[in-house]
Amino acid sequence: MKSVQINKYGGSDVIEINKNTEMPNISSDRVLVSIKAAGVNPVDWKIREGFMKEMIPLQFPSTLGMDLSGIIRQVGGQDSPTDFKEGDEVYGQASIQNGGSGAFAELALANMNIIAPKPKSLSHIEAAALPLVGVSAWQGIVENMNLSEGQKILIHGGAGGIGSIAIQLAKFLRAYVATTISADDKDFVKKLGADEVIDYKKNSFEDLLHDYDAVFDTVGGETYTKSFKVVKRNGIIVSMLEQPNTDLMGKFGVKAVFLFTQVNRERLTQLGQWVDQNNIKVNVENTFSLDEASKALNYVKDVHPRGKIVLTM
Repeated sequence: MKSVQINKYGGSDVIEINKNTEMPNISSDRVLVSIKAAGVNPVDWKIREGFMKEMIPLQFPSTLGMDLSGIIRQVGGQDSPTDFKEGDEVYGQASIQNGGSGAFAELALANMNIIAPKPKSLSHIEAAALPLVGVSAWQGIVENMNLSEGQKILIHGGAGGIGSIAIQLAKFLRAYVATTISADDKDFVKKLGADEVIDYKKNSFEDLLHDYDAVFDTVGGETYTKSFKVVKRNGIIVSMLEQPNTDLMGKFGVKAVFLFTQVNRERLTQLGQWVDQNNIKVNVENTFSLDEASKALNYVKDVHPRGKIVLTM
């Protein structure tokens, strides 16, 4: 079978298309998935370049990729504790660090605890774009913030993969949503439901927004530190990138949380049901073939797409 592998850390030149990858050996707690599409995330190029090697050490050759959508080809042994069966459409993750064999491949092993039924309202391409960003939004807004009707939330990077789902989730919960974007993305986030849109290149959000209940930060750096000025006392900042700043927490009386996304079957199932019931839009800006994986990774790194990039098989 064909897969996208690396034999060392580095840039585009380390990507290899292996047309003779060995079939992964299935075990009792795994399923073998025929991949229809695989989502490309910023963490994928960071893994390629070695930025994550302390947290996610690899054994080479290593197949890249986390997010997937596909069809189960084989379920692990007869005694496997699962209600999955051959032919089921599923989405989730097959990353090596979670016991999978890597999603950038024609076939992949996936841990049964990190896949769920594919949302019926989404194509495989759309579903492959959802696991990491969708669960990130769900954990941040539902589980950490407990956001509710009438509250105000600022979402940084509203046009990105996580931000575009977070806006729709916050509006579903009947919150007032402000978001920071570049000018070209204004119409896009408005269609997603954003109430107030701020061009971060022209305006200082911390001067315009006050007394917000929550901030969801997908940008980090100065954006994170300035966000403390926006949140009212006893409010919350959830960041995908920054560890809690205790000095700023004490100064402003704000709770701060670093979100480490944990994709699992329960969250994927809840997310999928919400998507199906509420006509949620998963924006895929561009697709690449498996052979174009190097281009796709560079696109995510350099272009910062509106929504997601997906590899198709």
